[in-house]
Amino acid sequence: MRSKIDSTKFGSIDITGKRYDHDVVISLDGKIEKRKKKLSKAIYGTSHMISLDEIRHAYEDGATLLIIGTGQTGLVKLSPEATGFLKEKNCQVQMLPTPQAIDAWNEAIGKVIGLFHVTC
Repeated sequence: MRSKIDSTKFGSIDITGKRYDHDVVISLDGKIEKRKKKLSKAIYGTSHMISLDEIRHAYEDGATLLIIGTGQTGLVKLSPEATGFLKEKNCQVQMLPTPQAIDAWNEAIGKVIGLFHVTC
């Protein structure tokens, strides 16, 4: 069963009653881990552009949808290489400001993974 995201505010996200004060990735089996944004920072100098390396780390075989919370005001973008990788894997992407992305996450069905940026 997929973890329910309760809420978000600048700098945090509450998932199934637990607060995380950092960006998170949620896997197909519901495991929650800290986002590996250093993979994107190493290439772009910022975590606001998601790199191919970071998407390779977050992606799981069989996922059909990746929901990306692009931050409280929606600053995060997906690099063209990461977009191409997800197309090759037949994984759809929904990019929404994090408050709207949590609604999409809670309503999604199927094999869904999530990446949520909690600032900006």
